[in-house]
Amino acid sequence: MITKFSRRDALKMAAAGAAITAWPAAGARAATPNKGGHLRLGSAHGSTTDSMDPATSSSNDLVQMTFFTVHSHLTEVNPDGSLNPLLAESYEASPDAKTWTVKLRDGIEFHDGKSLDSTDVIATMNLHGGEESKSPAKGIVDQIAGMKADGDHVVVFELKDGNADFPFLLAAPQLGILPAPDGNVDAASGIGTGAYKVVRHEPGVRIEFERNPNFFLADRAHFDSGEAITIADPTARQNALITGEVDIIDRVDVKTAGRLQEVPEVNVLDVVGTLHYTFPMRTDTAPFDNNDVRLALKYAMDREDLLQKVLRGYGTLGNDHPISPANRFHAAELEQRAYDPDKAKYHADKAGGINVQLSAADAGFPGSVDAAVLIKEHAAKAGINIEVIREPNDGYWSDVWMKKPWCACYWSGRPTEDWMFTDAYADTSAWNDSFWKHDQFNALLKEARAELEEAKRREMYLEIQRIVRDEGGVAIPMFANHIMAHRGNLAHPDTVAGNWDKDGGKMFERWWFS
Repeated sequence: MITKFSRRDALKMAAAGAAITAWPAAGARAATPNKGGHLRLGSAHGSTTDSMDPATSSSNDLVQMTFFTVHSHLTEVNPDGSLNPLLAESYEASPDAKTWTVKLRDGIEFHDGKSLDSTDVIATMNLHGGEESKSPAKGIVDQIAGMKADGDHVVVFELKDGNADFPFLLAAPQLGILPAPDGNVDAASGIGTGAYKVVRHEPGVRIEFERNPNFFLADRAHFDSGEAITIADPTARQNALITGEVDIIDRVDVKTAGRLQEVPEVNVLDVVGTLHYTFPMRTDTAPFDNNDVRLALKYAMDREDLLQKVLRGYGTLGNDHPISPANRFHAAELEQRAYDPDKAKYHADKAGGINVQLSAADAGFPGSVDAAVLIKEHAAKAGINIEVIREPNDGYWSDVWMKKPWCACYWSGRPTEDWMFTDAYADTSAWNDSFWKHDQFNALLKEARAELEEAKRREMYLEIQRIVRDEGGVAIPMFANHIMAHRGNLAHPDTVAGNWDKDGGKMFERWWFS
């Protein structure tokens, strides 16, 4: 017996999100958007090391948005956090959630004219898996024991273990389907089935798009063309918006968001989601291989101070695990970790004293240098010495993150708990940025993934969050809202997604000029 998911059933599989309107994304307003125009985004991100290859890409928001703009995925996370088939027409699960049968839409073409078929899906998945893979999606694809085509438009996935959330994982930014005319993909080609084609890509400078005339969703892709321009400095980015050089900017500086709202013809958009600001410590490197050091630093952070001074209140307190209050299984019953210099000193003394460096740059997250300085001041009251190293913005994700022992970072969060933990904390993940290995955690994560009974699953995720909070290698002091600002002639759906920045990474596809 198999379980078939209709569109109504898919919408019931709700996960975290900032919005309440289901797909189509633009809701009642989607029928009347204007067509045309050239959208200009001023992006806080963009590095000379950026690549169109989703298996080797960095984690920054611009790269992920580009993948969502150029490629389409088998499934799509809706603005309300529920799931929708996309390139898939439907998907069906066996009772143990180990076998998933995905039926593809017919008649879909890649930018180069090739028709989408089962071979493309299998080759795309194979790109990310295997022992030698460095792909951020490796932890997802390695859950697959085997794949087979059942004709041109059906793919059967056999998982190593049951996973009730598997369709959500197919919406990962890196898993946009690539063409495989000879059974292999050209990963860096930039060719997809998405709403826009890449016209020019200058890593760290700009990326330009033009509408895909054969895009399969008629109520999307309203702009004729667009471009994303890297403007790393927040003041320069804001000035570009005010003077009309760009139509929208991301990562608005919280210090000036209120004043920016007062500028005529500028609207500030504040979206709650799962974005969180983190400080990963390499647990394979001394002194962070000692949990007393990690606990000392977690207790040495005044989270309320960070929330007010760094985020100006545009967010919520973090509790050293990555699951937001917006997530379905958020462990609200876990005691909130508070600033406690005495406990910090206790653990620091057990570790023999703490003298460490903290690397930060605003490329890590806006205000991360200020946050690092505040943490240094907080920790000093516990006798902990922190030297703040201000790193260059360019190359931060290739030269600092996952390289330096302790640094500033951010995660956009994930629609499901399993996805978040699998991407960033599982010992098999290429993005396990604390290099943390914990046998109980990994075993419980696997068990929770296959559990179909809601109450049991909730208890498992509660324990997982406790383990990460108390034994993990990442300090998470705060969750941040997504803050964008745009010119008054730029329109968007009533519901804007918060699962990723820039409307779930689909701003170019979902927005329009009024």
